[in-house]
Amino acid sequence: MRLSCTAQPKRPLVGLPVLIVAMAAAAGGTLFWLNLRQDPGPPPPPTLTAEAKAYVRNLKLSEVEMKKTENFAGQAVVEIVGKIGNAGDRALRLVEINCVFYDPYGQLVLRRRVPIVRTAGGPLNPTEARGFRLPFDDLPASWNQALPQLVIANIVFD
Repeated sequence: MRLSCTAQPKRPLVGLPVLIVAMAAAAGGTLFWLNLRQDPGPPPPPTLTAEAKAYVRNLKLSEVEMKKTENFAGQAVVEIVGKIGNAGDRALRLVEINCVFYDPYGQLVLRRRVPIVRTAGGPLNPTEARGFRLPFDDLPASWNQALPQLVIANIVFD
């Protein structure tokens, strides 16, 4: 009895290129799917309605000034304080303003939307004025140290 050991001829590896293409396609598909699933972020804040735009002329900001203080952690806090008056004939549940900060070259460095009349404080009735305080503890170093531009951003009527 004779045992023979014959080597089988090597076949080209056709499966390897197919496997590489399949893995690349799977990775690309996974990235595409993850990209579609990303949270688009919060919806943009509401804009002024035509009714609110017409009412803005009845809102009066007064005694607006800026103060720089230090909080308990030793961090600088810039506060904008003032009063808002309602010279119109409607009660207001919410009034928000955009505080727009610039650098010395007039370039925008921060825009923050903040409420100055809130539902928790009750409505701002006609002929009424109310104080507000807006603290900022994260202003960019490039800010020009001037009072920001204050623009009415939203009004919700009561």
